Amino acid sequence: MGRLLVHIATGPENPTRSALGLLVARTALAGGHEVDLFLAGEGVSLLRRETLDAGVGIGTGSMREHVDALVSGGARLFASGMSSKARGLTPDAIGGLAVEFAPPDVLVRLTFEADRVLTY
Repeated sequence: MGRLLVHIATGPENPTRSALGLLVARTALAGGHEVDLFLAGEGVSLLRRETLDAGVGIGTGSMREHVDALVSGGARLFASGMSSKARGLTPDAIGGLAVEFAPPDVLVRLTFEADRVLTY
């Protein structure tokens, strides 16, 4: 199977699109692919406990259920360190979720390591 990078820069202002990115990542993982998820821009706001718990897309499901499935399935989760800092997102705000806060060069590296990249 292949490696998929899903890059989400859309935040809670568009829950259907955000949840769609998570759903696609979850579906790829369930299909046997390796999955990396990189959240940047407004996308990092999805990681706040309250936002993740409340986030539901129209026809694209629960953000919390998607993220829990990704974590339990071994997907690697990354959040832009710059975007997170600008929005006051700290490790405490994400409630112990296994997320690596990463600089732009990590996104570039993940892009070149992936067989395919999807952006939401």
